[in-house]
Amino acid sequence: MIIAVDGPAASGKGTLARRLADHYGLAHLESGLLYRAAASQALIAGGDPADPKDAEAGAKRVRFDQLADPRLKEERISNAASLVAAVPAVRATLLAFQRDFTRNPPGGAKGAVLDGRDIGTVVCPEASAKLFVTASPEARAMRRFKELQASGAPAIYERVLQDMKLRDARDRERRVAPLVRAKDAFELDTTALDADAAFEAAVRFVDSKLAKRS
Repeated sequence: MIIAVDGPAASGKGTLARRLADHYGLAHLESGLLYRAAASQALIAGGDPADPKDAEAGAKRVRFDQLADPRLKEERISNAASLVAAVPAVRATLLAFQRDFTRNPPGGAKGAVLDGRDIGTVVCPEASAKLFVTASPEARAMRRFKELQASGAPAIYERVLQDMKLRDARDRERRVAPLVRAKDAFELDTTALDADAAFEAAVRFVDSKLAKRS
């Protein structure tokens, strides 16, 4: 059982994916952390995340245990991750990582929930259920702004909104695996939904897909 959860930054897809994994007893992989880890590894080595060779080298050094590093959530890593994600060789390296995760989910899980930007279109096109989680840029920027404030990081809402729009453009316009909704994905707009309401809507959709399979 594979559930694909795609969507732009701060749409709520990560929180939703974790709750779905707990609900159905599945392993969870936040694919965005893979790209953050690749960017982090490139920076640690003194490379440039925008340079294809440095980015690919960083991706090849990514290991699963690195994904728990809280420093991957820093804004500079977030911005660098969007750059490495546009490199075809990086995507190929991490695509293999993700598909291996679905074939061999840890902990004896009966399947996996993956969240990212191309799970339903590229990584797992045959997923049991696909969701595309979205929200307005303003709502997503406010969520990220509050996260930064809560962590004690300096933040200006207008700057966060601008960065959000730039990142959206990069993700949607890149030539390899752009951010798009899979044709058979359920679009879930969380602009006016809290986490519980979004989760309930997602479970109804997944259950309906599972019912059709049984």
